[in-house]
Order: sequence, then C-alpha cells, then structure tokens
Amino acid sequence: MIKIYNEDCLKTMARMPDNCIDLTVTSPPYDNLRTYNGELQWNETIWKAIIKDLFRVTKKGGVVVWVVNDATIKGSETGTSFKQALYFKEIGFNLHDTMIYLKPSFSAVGALATRYAPVFEYMFVFSKGKIKTFNPIKDRKNKCAGEVRTGTIRQKDGTTKPMSKVITIAEYGQRFNVWKISSQKQEGHSAPFPEKLAEGHILSWSNEGDLVYDPFLGSGTTMKMAKILKRNFIGSEKVKKYCEIAIERLKNETSHTTT
Repeated sequence: MIKIYNEDCLKTMARMPDNCIDLTVTSPPYDNLRTYNGELQWNETIWKAIIKDLFRVTKKGGVVVWVVNDATIKGSETGTSFKQALYFKEIGFNLHDTMIYLKPSFSAVGALATRYAPVFEYMFVFSKGKIKTFNPIKDRKNKCAGEVRTGTIRQKDGTTKPMSKVITIAEYGQRFNVWKISSQKQEGHSAPFPEKLAEGHILSWSNEGDLVYDPFLGSGTTMKMAKILKRNFIGSEKVKKYCEIAIERLKNETSHTTT
C-alpha cells in the first residue's frame, strides 16, 4: 500500500486512528531557510501541533526520525532543532538517539570567515516508550577482522573476571551513529532526501509490512525506499509539483495509490 496526500500533514493525521504508524522518517522545514514555492508556513505553533499528532498516531514502541538543522540569523544559530527535540520529550517521546548525518562537502551557507564550514545535520531518533524494532546495519569494515580476542570484564565492585567466551572479530561491525552519506540531486526539488539515509533508517527501525509515514514527502525519497523495502507507506505534501515528482519516481515500481 502506497498513499500520497496532496495536503497539509495535519489534515492527513487528523484522519488517522491512534497508534497506527510504525515509523516516521522525515525532514521538516529548517526554520525559514527555503520557501518551497511560497507555500511554506512554519513556526513554533505549527511544529508543536505536528509533533503532538505524531505522538498520537505512532504505535507504542514506534519511532520518529526527525532530520533537522538550524538557520543562522545575525551571527547566531537559532537552536530550533533543540527546542523541537525537547518538545518531543516534553509530550512523552523518548530521545532514543541523537545521530549525525555527515555530508562529504558543504553548501555555501554562512560566513566562513568567522566559523567552520557546516557539514552535518541532526537525526533525532524518538521512540514512543521502549523501542520495539531495531535491525542494526553491520557494514562497518573491521580493521582487526579474524583476530581472536580474550580479556576481562570489570565488575561493579571494581574487580575483574575473565570473559566467558573467546571472541573472533567479524569482518563487519555494527554502524556507529554518525552516517556519512553523499547528498543527492533531484530535478524540481531544492533539498531532496538522500536515498541511502532513508534506506538506513527504514531498515533499522521497521520490518517488512510495517507502515511508514513521511509528513513532509517532498520529492518522495522516503516513499520510494519504503516501497523497495516492502513497507507500506503514507505521505503528505502540500506542494502539488512535489507530489507529481514523487509519483514519477514510482513509475518503475509495481503499484501506487494517489489521493
């Protein structure tokens, strides 16, 4: 099931029952860095309402991945991303992890004469209670692969005891929480989501058949990866042009439903 709604996400979520979404992966507007065809309305009142509804529609144990950054105004970063993270916690979400999306280069933003080049964004991972799904991605090449390790484990009283098992270092280890992912261009959209970023989070926090939501669908990257990874999907997008781009990206997939 793939459903796209050309409307404000608050309208979409208003029709959703409580506790129906397994995973939300999204990148909301960053302060007012982009106008998105002049259709952007974004302020604290709006993002608080969206976060409240996300809590209502998220299943117990479900996850919201909130990829965000801050504008710099009069020489100071706004800190809006932190305000949003704290509000998620205030209404009942757990801040499960603060991850970093590391870019290989930087865009020409800010005064580099007075600060270092910005090359990362926050990926806040929130859970509604104890997290129900975690499928760790193991693609980090181990330098010591094949080595046999023994050692000791420190106890609470400060003493040590031998490890009960001999460990052979695997070829690949679990990812860290800093993901280096190349940016991606998408014709017709100024700030597309990298497919590898969406793919990684969908694999990590959901299973096949789960329902994934993106309240800021944009050009449809989260939707495309959810489809490829055999998840069900709902997306909301106010800009009709972006909905059309998203549908175009699904032409090579099996089927989709638009509303």
